[in-house]
Amino acid sequence: MSYSLDFRQHVFKIKEREVLSFDAVSVRFGISVRTLFRWKNPLESKTTRNKSATKIDMAALEKHVEDYPDAYQYERAAAFGVGPNCILYALRRLKISRKKTFFHPKSDEKLREEFKNQLFLYETNDQSPVVYID
Repeated sequence: MSYSLDFRQHVFKIKEREVLSFDAVSVRFGISVRTLFRWKNPLESKTTRNKSATKIDMAALEKHVEDYPDAYQYERAAAFGVGPNCILYALRRLKISRKKTFFHPKSDEKLREEFKNQLFLYETNDQSPVVYID
């Protein structure tokens, strides 16, 4: 079980305020003395890990993303000879994410309106029915 950072700080504030020994604090809070000694040194929570990539060449991955923007992560993993999670974390380090948009980037609204108008004319004309094939 992990104790929160504020609880750890609270324990040491009480220890200092009441001038208690580690044994007394251990008995009072039900925490082992060894745990208190371990808490004494680093009182900051370690939420991030600053480790550079060791298996993937980040420049090569960035170029691969530019060359093949639609590739899946498992395809990138096979290209680099690593696992999909390795690609996931590497892309996070590069701050690359794939955001889906609501509109296609190559769509043209004028052409779309012309198509809708033409479709409307075909639908209103009884001689040219519109057939949808799925």
